[in-house]
Amino acid sequence: QVHLVESGGGLVQGGGSLRLSCAASGRTISASNMGWFRQAPGKEREFVAAITWSGGVINYANSVKGRFTISRDNAKNTVYLQMNSLKPEDTAVYYCAADLRWGSKTAASWGQGTQVTVSS
Repeated sequence: QVHLVESGGGLVQGGGSLRLSCAASGRTISASNMGWFRQAPGKEREFVAAITWSGGVINYANSVKGRFTISRDNAKNTVYLQMNSLKPEDTAVYYCAADLRWGSKTAASWGQGTQVTVSS
């Protein structure tokens, strides 16, 4: 099982940007579909973005399309989420997932999460 550590969260004003990183250790993620999810207080965990092992296919939730960009660097065993034009409704704990079952919320490994807070 791979160990995932998210970083890059914080407090930002609406309209600002943050870049989240998900560093994997224990084994390579170069053959893994990877995803980002988020969970706001009192709400279920929701899908944000996903990328296939090669980076050839990428999906986004409609709510973040055009504002967020998922990418990966297999040489660094790291996945990123660039978040631009942030809105207060993007406030949540963001989680990285490895070995994602495409189109689902099922993954073999999850990180501990990083808090993103967007002020209005």
